[in-house]
Amino acid sequence: MEEMNIQHPGLTGLRNLGNTCYMNAIVQCLCSVPPLVEYVLSGNYQAALHNENSESAAAFGSLMSDMWRGEFDSVSPEVFYSVLGKQYPTFSKRTQEDAQEFLICVLNELHQALKKSSKRRCITNAKASGGSVSETSIITQLFEGQLSYEITCLKCKSTTNRPESFTVLSLPIPSKSVCSLQDCLECFFQQDTLTWNNQIYCSWCGTKQDAVVKATITKAPQIIIFHLKRFEWQDWGERKLSTDICYPLSNLDLSPYSSPLFYKNAEYSLCAVVNHSGFLNNGHYTAFCKHPVTKNWYSFDDVQVTEIPDSSVQTDTAYLLFYTSHGLLYTH
Repeated sequence: MEEMNIQHPGLTGLRNLGNTCYMNAIVQCLCSVPPLVEYVLSGNYQAALHNENSESAAAFGSLMSDMWRGEFDSVSPEVFYSVLGKQYPTFSKRTQEDAQEFLICVLNELHQALKKSSKRRCITNAKASGGSVSETSIITQLFEGQLSYEITCLKCKSTTNRPESFTVLSLPIPSKSVCSLQDCLECFFQQDTLTWNNQIYCSWCGTKQDAVVKATITKAPQIIIFHLKRFEWQDWGERKLSTDICYPLSNLDLSPYSSPLFYKNAEYSLCAVVNHSGFLNNGHYTAFCKHPVTKNWYSFDDVQVTEIPDSSVQTDTAYLLFYTSHGLLYTH
């Protein structure tokens, strides 16, 4: 990427096709992840494509290449939007959709097209995900991490461990006014007690029992994505939390939530943010992305691209946070 000498590589706006700001924000963030950009621009993705399930990945690679060519101030994501809509009809209606759900679908499509085995598996978000980790692709190598849930029966004190893979960590927001990303992580990784309808079956006791469960990270991904759960569903409808969440631009430490047996000393730095303003069905998505070459921050609001100071990256509208590790390196 450093060898590109054109005027505006990686600073290309995306036209809004009608309520598609959620897609534009996600695409801009993925196009700011250095190892993914290098993988696509090198052409390696074309050699890895399968004949099946490859249309969306091919369109994504073409779109990223156009954005990094820097020939135009903005380009249309129409082809990518159209082919992805065939696989996921929800995203073909030109209605406002959830950016986190769209992100998971895009990662899944790229994984299915670029995977190195034939066994099918879906990528989902933590606390709702599972599946085998036998398939590998650029997506799993960069974005997939592993959690271990330690479950202890409160009657016989026996302990079992349940592994679970993730590409997105959905974090609860513990405050309605202000909190930090560390507060959200503490809430996610705190020990929970399972009682009543949430009891687990203990094979040692032979019956359902109360238990405690605690999660730890046993494999940290190179790119870790946090989904801040701003939307709550209640009897009368959805409610959005406008909590001002403070998140670091660098030096994010995940060691308190990681197993000492698996943790590597890796420093995480923020590389992209998806912002959401307004409400779920009539809001607007934008992205803040750190340019992989210049290291400057830019705001991407559909076709509008504006350089912003580091101080402007912290907002109370952050919805998705992309962090990259400098200690866990991907090699292709």
